[in-house]
Amino acid sequence: MTELISIRESAKHVDEEVHMHVWLTDKRSSGKIVFLQLRDGTAFFQGVVRKNNVSEEVFEAAKGLRQEASFYITGTIHEDARSHFGYEIQITDLEVVSNNEGYPITNKEHGVDFLLDHRHLWLRSRRPFAIMQIRNRIFKATVDFFENEGFVKFDAPLLMHSAPEGTTELFHIEYFDHDAYLSQSGQLYGEVGAEAFGKIFTFGPTFRAEESKTRRHLTEFWMMEPEMAWMHQDESLDLQERFLSYVVGQVLEHCEYELSILGRDVDKLKPAAEGNYTRLSYDDAIKMLQEGGRDIKWGDDFGAPDEAYLSEKFDRPFFIVNYPVAIKPFYMKKNPENPLTCLCADVEAPEGYGEIMGGSEREADYDTLKAQIEEAGLSLDDYSWYLDLRKYGSVPHSGFGMGFERVIAWICKLDHVREAIPFPRMINRMQP
Repeated sequence: MTELISIRESAKHVDEEVHMHVWLTDKRSSGKIVFLQLRDGTAFFQGVVRKNNVSEEVFEAAKGLRQEASFYITGTIHEDARSHFGYEIQITDLEVVSNNEGYPITNKEHGVDFLLDHRHLWLRSRRPFAIMQIRNRIFKATVDFFENEGFVKFDAPLLMHSAPEGTTELFHIEYFDHDAYLSQSGQLYGEVGAEAFGKIFTFGPTFRAEESKTRRHLTEFWMMEPEMAWMHQDESLDLQERFLSYVVGQVLEHCEYELSILGRDVDKLKPAAEGNYTRLSYDDAIKMLQEGGRDIKWGDDFGAPDEAYLSEKFDRPFFIVNYPVAIKPFYMKKNPENPLTCLCADVEAPEGYGEIMGGSEREADYDTLKAQIEEAGLSLDDYSWYLDLRKYGSVPHSGFGMGFERVIAWICKLDHVREAIPFPRMINRMQP
């Protein structure tokens, strides 16, 4: 019986007859030959139907296929050095499953608004296919890394009664007779897990009720947030560097085909996989921006153009450490060497992509944290459970968060972070 295989498995079956189920992405004819561009969800390659090698019925069926037709094929795999994939199939039999016409995404140029409106179909095209495969590899690498480091996957709720950050606009919902909000971060609940299990990570969707008009912001996105008991900030930075270099290394090792589809210069990613990330102080970052002619002073937060300017100076990710207390959330521990700053850090991606991760050592003292909650104008009742973590068995602990889509956008070198999400819902549509 002819073996059923995926396109991705072609290298294992050179000069063998195989069976596949595929969709058609494009077609051209040249007399007695029909060239079919095929996909099956694992890769893209070419199928060739020669009139002399098939029945008249099969040849006519091949000529009549339309874009996104689905069908079974039988044929022999051959190497093809001219293609990105490296293989093609000489088809000897073909059975059509469906052959509708009018597929809206043709081979002509389409604008991004049109493609986002048809994202449910656009995902079938080469570019989004490659991005989603890389997204999947980054997800797997993330889970593998933290499992190997002894972390426990810990699920935080999506419905919350208060804001971890305290300032960001929240999506409000009515939860029976109470107010509730869609989660903007799993961090505070992650700290609960760290006090119970030592090292945990959360990984799931989060929401920010802000108009997402830039190429870097989304209202619905995924966050990966580890929390580590018994860990100070410097140790957390070491972990973050190991993690990010591992993720990039896994993409380089396993996604060569997808990166080639995107035209990504892999030499630009190799330094990130090597580690050795610079730790740049906030003070020095301000000086660099001022020397570059940017209008910024100590105490200001960095905007996207500032982060992009700094990230162009490095060939790999780098840390900016110890931001002013005034521009950071209430739960961060103050820097003992300069109480005007926090023990915190953002990770900036190179090539102008800016911030992709951010974290801090958390304030572990009950009285200090209580005072910081009050100074932030937040309700002590809302955070009584959070203060309990400092009342009973408190230890030094740190954590960070990674914006999943921002990391994908940098690794894939995307113009817009919306390309990094599988299916943009209405709230993630680009606004005028």
